Amino acid sequence: MVKNVSWRVEVDGSTCISSGMCAALAPDKFELGDEHAVALQPEVDEDEEVLDVADSCPAMAITVTDGEKVVGPRD
Repeated sequence: MVKNVSWRVEVDGSTCISSGMCAALAPDKFELGDEHAVALQPEVDEDEEVLDVADSCPAMAITVTDGEKVVGPRD
């Protein structure tokens, strides 16, 4: 039996510049709120698209973690 891995997706509101890149790349996962972008689902199954979005954030405001280990943005 394969266990699904959940990732935690967080947007740092103090770092986010509201560029809208995340919402444009993954509108089903991010949206622009009143002050900054927000993750529509703070926990997601392992998903390469979420890592791509974290990598594309111009302010590097999106962090993806697997438990305590940061998996995105990638170096």
